[in-house]
Amino acid sequence: MASSALMVPRHIAIVMDGNGRWASKRHLPRIAGHKKGVDALSLCVKACLARGIGVLTVFAFSSENWNRPAEEVSGLMDLLVLALAKQVPSLNANGVQLHFVGDRQRFSEKVRSGLAQAELSTADNQRLVFNVCFNYGGRWDIAQAAQKLASRGEAITEQSLDRAMALAHVPDPDLLIRTGGELRLSNFLLWQAAYSELYFSDKLWPEFDEAALDEAIGAFCARERRFGQTSAQVHGIQPNSNEKAA
Repeated sequence: MASSALMVPRHIAIVMDGNGRWASKRHLPRIAGHKKGVDALSLCVKACLARGIGVLTVFAFSSENWNRPAEEVSGLMDLLVLALAKQVPSLNANGVQLHFVGDRQRFSEKVRSGLAQAELSTADNQRLVFNVCFNYGGRWDIAQAAQKLASRGEAITEQSLDRAMALAHVPDPDLLIRTGGELRLSNFLLWQAAYSELYFSDKLWPEFDEAALDEAIGAFCARERRFGQTSAQVHGIQPNSNEKAA
């Protein structure tokens, strides 16, 4: 399905779920699924570039994922370092601006240094803003924003909180996709997804290809986004004087 005719969302967010189940179905260790998931993510970034998406935000490691087996957590950290070394030059060459969003305090100095260097080397790129949420949680994000405002003595309002959130550098996601068949947000972008269109796919993340992305974008384009208005208001239709507004 060609996506050139679609009015694509500015910002797509993805919960990349199903790596472990993909591996288990093939009698492989879970880390093999995560490696395959990195390949799927690389293809997704290229697809977003080709479709003119402005922002891609992915949930790579939640604050709750520390509760997984130590071997898997260690493997994920090693995979992150390897992915940075392998992918950053390509991302840079393709105009991708990279941001790592989340609490970095639990990372080793090696990992923190790698994240900072990757962000610095891609800071001037403009084609796609790519946010990787690593050790991130939506509740953490709201709490850290409130703490930041309190420390500065600023009043806590919707507007000030919004400016203090970890994704304040990008607009809120228009479309939030979750793969793997689960129907929940799992503490992802709780503030930013207030008006996002939600799309759930039964495909496991390593199976989520360009065709699946286009299907999600097509579903997004078929929906009417009202943001509290009536359908008539959205389409600029004047209500009949004998009718009450819905």
